[in-house]
Amino acid sequence: MDLGQHITDLQRQLVEAAENGTEETRVVAERLAAGLDAATRLVMLDVLSAALSEITRDLAPGSVELRLRGREVEFVVAQATTEAEGDELQSVDLDDVSTSRTTLRLPDALKAKVDEAAAADGLSVNTWLVRAVAAALQPKQRRSTQRTLRTGDNFAGWAR
Repeated sequence: MDLGQHITDLQRQLVEAAENGTEETRVVAERLAAGLDAATRLVMLDVLSAALSEITRDLAPGSVELRLRGREVEFVVAQATTEAEGDELQSVDLDDVSTSRTTLRLPDALKAKVDEAAAADGLSVNTWLVRAVAAALQPKQRRSTQRTLRTGDNFAGWAR
């Protein structure tokens, strides 16, 4: 997304609005318009970031990221994967608009860590927890419950 086009538009509108005033007003408007670039970019990035936070909250466990490449803005949409490997995990429809309420009791120390992690990611605690649960259900990330047979100094079996 080219922010420069929008900034130029804003500068032009400021100068056009000042044309109804005195010569001094027009000169001041032109000077202000010239200095708007950096401030306008920051405000626009703040607005876009706030919008993306709301969109990400609604897309959870998917997300939308804002990336800067030089002076250009790029949006990256990451959708949640719902593929199951074999019969290990059934596919979950994360786009389902219906929700369920669940009471989750966490130790205070763990709850504090969840709050910190959600804040660091710029997410609500609910969105962060939804993502964590969805990630835990991904087959590639799940820990195997099978124990491997140890070799070496360890022995398994019966002895008389």
